Amino acid sequence: MGRRSTHTPQQLRELILEAAQEIIQSQGLAGLSAREIARRISYSPGTIYNMFQNLDDVVLNVEARVLDALDARLTAVLKGDGDTVGRIERLAHAYLSFTQENPRLWNLLFEHHMPAGTDLPSWYQQKLEGLMARVEEALAPMFPAGREADRQRAARVLWAGVHGITSLSTADKLSIVTTDGANRLIDDLIGTYLAGLRGAESGAGAQEAHSAKP
Repeated sequence: MGRRSTHTPQQLRELILEAAQEIIQSQGLAGLSAREIARRISYSPGTIYNMFQNLDDVVLNVEARVLDALDARLTAVLKGDGDTVGRIERLAHAYLSFTQENPRLWNLLFEHHMPAGTDLPSWYQQKLEGLMARVEEALAPMFPAGREADRQRAARVLWAGVHGITSLSTADKLSIVTTDGANRLIDDLIGTYLAGLRGAESGAGAQEAHSAKP
């Protein structure tokens, strides 16, 4: 294949990331190499290192694309009406659907590890926090102003639980634990956890009212 026409640096970065993403989707992270990316875009391997620090940098930027796509999916389902349980369930099912549609890209987020002593860039952490913010947004009606820390903790508990179910389902290991499907387990988890939160709030309110009696 002949070399493509000259691209701007931004266009070239996108070509590299698109090629890397396609390789990961078809072969997994193990199939990714600078040489294979270069072959697909008809540039030399050295071009990749002119655009990115190293292959880990390429992978991080592919992960950013995955996180952005997931965030767009979650943002879209939050636009609908419904109570807190319904909104959280929509988020969780959208998350599950995304992982089932893109298993290798989703697994990339957890398979790829930076070299020892290398921290994740701040922009990456911000994208992760953005995903958590979607769950917090759906939980907001249950947590009045001043209880932001409780809302953050609840969002992370729910995400961790849904992530565990999703991981087992994507790895085709859920049947080892239960005969129920992932969607039903997610609904049970969310319904039970949110009911527990409401119960705890009701109990605390009743205790405060009792303590206030003369």
